[in-house]
Amino acid sequence: MTAQTDTVTAVYKVSGMSCGHCEGAVSGELSQLAGVTSVKAVAAAGEVTVVSAAPLDEEAVRAAVDEAGYELVGRV
Repeated sequence: MTAQTDTVTAVYKVSGMSCGHCEGAVSGELSQLAGVTSVKAVAAAGEVTVVSAAPLDEEAVRAAVDEAGYELVGRV
């Protein structure tokens, strides 16, 4: 039997992503935030799904997306 850990999944709308490189840049920045365990960016949808140990501060998410060169539109 495997122990389950509590996680929080949040989906964010990000503008400006158009390719795999964009997805990698956004994912790379977001994965550095404390508590983040998984990041999946989909340029075609303009969305990023972030799984973390606890809810993330939206300003920290915004700063990470900005650092990657894109704009956080908000949560989906």
